[in-house]
Amino acid sequence: MSTPHASTVLAGLRPALVLFLLLTLITGLIYPLLITGVAQLLFPGRAAGSLLMRDGRAVGSRLIGQSFSDPKYFWSRPSATTPQPYNGTASTGSNMGPLNPALLDAVKPRIAALRAADPGNTAAVPIDLVTASGSGLDPEISLAAANYQAGRVARARGLAPERVEALIAEHTEGRLLGVLGEPRVNVLELNLALDALK
Repeated sequence: MSTPHASTVLAGLRPALVLFLLLTLITGLIYPLLITGVAQLLFPGRAAGSLLMRDGRAVGSRLIGQSFSDPKYFWSRPSATTPQPYNGTASTGSNMGPLNPALLDAVKPRIAALRAADPGNTAAVPIDLVTASGSGLDPEISLAAANYQAGRVARARGLAPERVEALIAEHTEGRLLGVLGEPRVNVLELNLALDALK
């Protein structure tokens, strides 16, 4: 037999439980499905992850960097995600400041690898080729980083340096709204364009 107090508690819990289930349904199911549907309708490429396709299969996303080490390719900015580089589920910066000795220890072998791949290049190594971005997933490099690598890529592919420089220019994205950020080059798109050259 229920007491008057128990029935009062149950009467108070019923609306709270109904409201909880209703809000869970709206915010956990209906709203995400609606937003996903609108995104698929208005921005199908972006909603699908901005995938880059080659021969009918996805080769990567234009939003997440990839690791390249072959001299015939432009190299990406280093990734801070471990143990797998450019892991979208582990996006993080290295959080190493300029006075941290660990940063210097990480940068030295990267500079050595760039110098070993292109021993004749005496230009200063652009900072974005040896340090990770805040997300650790940056798919783009600066124009300085692309131009620094142009000679190596041209020699490795047997191309005229001017042809590689023109390809860099074709794939350069300007500042957002003409003022925000710096001009940059998406490494995967540039490397795919290189592979497409005949």
